[in-house]
Parts: sequence; structure tokens; C-alpha cells
Amino acid sequence: MKNGTTLDTNGNFKPVIGIFGGASIVAGMTIASGIYYIGSYVLERTNMGLGLSLACWLVGGAVTLLGGLCFAELGAAMPVAGGMTTYLSRAYGPRFGFVNGYCEFLLTGSGSLAALALAAVTAFQGMLGINEVVVRLIAIAMIVFFTVINLCGVKFASFFENATMIARIIPLALIIVMGLFFGSETPDLSLTATSGGGVGISDILKMIAFGSFASLWAYEGWTNLGIVAEEMRNPRRDLPISIIAALIFIMLTYILFNFAVYRVLPYNEITSMVSNGDIYLGNAVAERLLGSAGKWVVLIGMAIGIIGAVNANVLVLPRTSYAMAKQGYFPRMFSKIDSKTGVPKQAVIGTAIVGILLVIFRNLQDLTDLLVFSSAALNLLTIIAVLVFRRKFPDMERPYKVWGGRATIFVTIALFVILLVNEFIDSPFNSAVGLLIPLSGLLVYEYFKRRNAGKEYDDRAQEEAENSFE
Repeated sequence: MKNGTTLDTNGNFKPVIGIFGGASIVAGMTIASGIYYIGSYVLERTNMGLGLSLACWLVGGAVTLLGGLCFAELGAAMPVAGGMTTYLSRAYGPRFGFVNGYCEFLLTGSGSLAALALAAVTAFQGMLGINEVVVRLIAIAMIVFFTVINLCGVKFASFFENATMIARIIPLALIIVMGLFFGSETPDLSLTATSGGGVGISDILKMIAFGSFASLWAYEGWTNLGIVAEEMRNPRRDLPISIIAALIFIMLTYILFNFAVYRVLPYNEITSMVSNGDIYLGNAVAERLLGSAGKWVVLIGMAIGIIGAVNANVLVLPRTSYAMAKQGYFPRMFSKIDSKTGVPKQAVIGTAIVGILLVIFRNLQDLTDLLVFSSAALNLLTIIAVLVFRRKFPDMERPYKVWGGRATIFVTIALFVILLVNEFIDSPFNSAVGLLIPLSGLLVYEYFKRRNAGKEYDDRAQEEAENSFE
């Protein structure tokens, strides 16, 4: 490999990502700021019930793992760039593939990039005494920095991701081990114990659904490995292993982390911190066990984790724009691959520009609220696509099939539907706004369709999408 290029002699992506690299990308796009502060939001949604909150992390992890099993079947059967965009395009037609890529470019992908960059700086805002303008400027500089790194080639960016993945585990492991073995609290983990007293079965189920949906933001990112499937050495084998192994590791880490917090901090202190907006409970655990130095270790480790996630987003997400452009229903300039670095340069730069704009015009809470609902809805469509593919393409080679068969797929679909409906009932405004961008994507698609001679454009996009899987 010369100059970090990932192109072969035919100008296509060269496979350089193995199982550990794939698992690192999944974990790198998932374990970031969420593990440190989403736990407080889950507690709020469960009326400060410690047992209920752990149940939410378990349910959220189980739903995510089930979704990962479904995505693994699609990714192993179709190891091509584009991930969800290519899956949806072939399952339902180019409109749905376009909507996913459109949402990723404008919200779910670029929005995650913006939110992560903001979170990395916001964690230090109070300690460093910096104002909101400085926070946004540093976040923008971070996006620019990692854009430049990724423009140098995927091998270097993947190496950086592996290194940050190892580094970010240290503070998490520190809190988990110290909390489990040196914590002196005995938290009440009964499902009926909340700050408001005992609750009924219906209330318990509703709170678990509401809290589990909040936890999905901390789990978000696992869907993106398929985007770089063409750059994996043996995607039909390695992609399912990478997804499943990473998600099991992530779920166990999240549950143990939150339990460790409950082992160290008294219940009254937890409720006081959350009610006062002090949402970084892990920092308080580190300070309690290791003093101010421990708090800095966790803060630095958290920053490394978020920075790694920023890098992973810049590495992976532009491949969707590349795949859409290659199939003919996104600006053609995004389909170009730099001959020296093997990177879709225009797609990387375009994603960074949108991310910077979101940093300027939206805050962290706005981005978090908007991202979760639209992401979960698109994930649901992709999970249903497993059944669609089995019906439409029964002879397609499937080196991996979902464990448990159709029953697992139907259970996964039902769980996603329940969580989405419950979220829409409990948070109708944010849910509705989260749906507006996908719906607007349909209108934008029609614009492109008319601009490209109507049905002729539609047929060409569908044909190119299908040919890319043969």
C-alpha cells in the first residue's frame, strides 16, 4: 500500500479492515459521551428508580443486539459500500435508500458528528470556564482536524480508531472495577422502588419503555459497519462477528458501569445531582474513589472516547453519500474517489461542512432529541428489510442468517415498534420533528427524479443499485 491508499488496481476500495478493526469501528461509533451522561436521563425517565434504570439498559442493549443480528445478515449477504442506504434501496426502491442517505447526510450522520464534537468540549466547559462561543469554535476545529486525518486515507484513520478504542476503555474499566469492589452502597434494585414510592405494573412497563428509548442514543452507532463492508478483508465472515461481539461487549459495559455508579454514590446524592443538572455521575465516582486526579483521568478518558467517535463518524458516514452518488441518486461529485488516498474526498468534506453548520446553529440537547427517533425509525425499516430480502431474493447467498430465524426478526420488529410508539406518546413534539426530515427527503427525491428525466432516472438508479450486489 502506497501513500495510505485503499484502492485496488481497478480503482475500487481495497480491503484493509479485519475483525478487531470492524469491532473497533462499531464500539468506536457507540462508546463515547453517552455512557457518561445518558444514565442520568434514563434515571429521570424511570422516576429515579435504580432497578428500573438497569432494566432499561438491559432492554435497550437486548433490542440493539437483536437489531445487530438482523443487520449482520444483510451485511454478510451484501458486503458493499453504503450500508443501510443500499439495503433499503434494494428492499423498497431507491426512494427509501435516498431518504436514509439524505437523513444521514443532514441529520443522523452529520448530527451525530456535531453532537459528539460538542459533547467532547462541553464536558470541560465548567472546569475550564469557557463560554458557549468558545465551545462551538473548539468543536468546529475538532471536526476540521479529523476531516484532514481521514482525507489522508482509511488505513491511518482506522489505526487511530483502534488506538483510541484501547485508550477509552481504561477509565470505564477503572470506574467499573473500583465501583464494584470498593463501593460501599447497597442500592435498592427492586423494580417498584422509585423516588415517588411504589408503582404499578403498567407504570413499570411504561417507564422501562420510555427509559430504554433514551438508552438507545448511547447504543447508537452500531448500524454503520456495513457502510465500509467493501473495505473489510472478509466481510461475509468478519462483519457479523464484529457486530455481535462489539454489541455484547458494549451492553455488558453499560450495565456494569451504571451499577458501579450505584455502588459508590448514595441514592440521595444521585437524585440531587441529576435534579440539579449535574449529569456526569461517573466523574463523581472517580473523584470519590481517587480524588481530583481520578476525576481528571475519567474526563480525559471520556474526551479520548468522544474524539475517537468523532473520527469514526468522519471515517464511516461519508461512504453512504459515496454509495448514493455511485448509484445515481445523489450529486455525482460525491462518487469520486481520490486516486492517491482511496478516500471519497468530496463526500468526506461535505459531511464535515454539514456537521459544522449544525454545531453553529444547534445545541447538544437539540441534536440528541432529534437524532434518536429518526434513527430508530430507519433502523426498524432496515430490520423489516431482512424479511423483504428473503422473499424477494430467496437464492441470495447468506453466509450468516439471524439466530433464531424468523421468530427473532418478528420479536425485534415488535420491540422497536413498541419503543417508537411509546416515545411518540411521551414526547410527541421531538418525535414529530424527528420525522420531518425523512418526509422532506421524499420531496427532495422527487425533485432529483424530475430533474433527471423522471422515470428514466428512477429505473437507472434501481438498476445500478441492483447490479452493485451481483
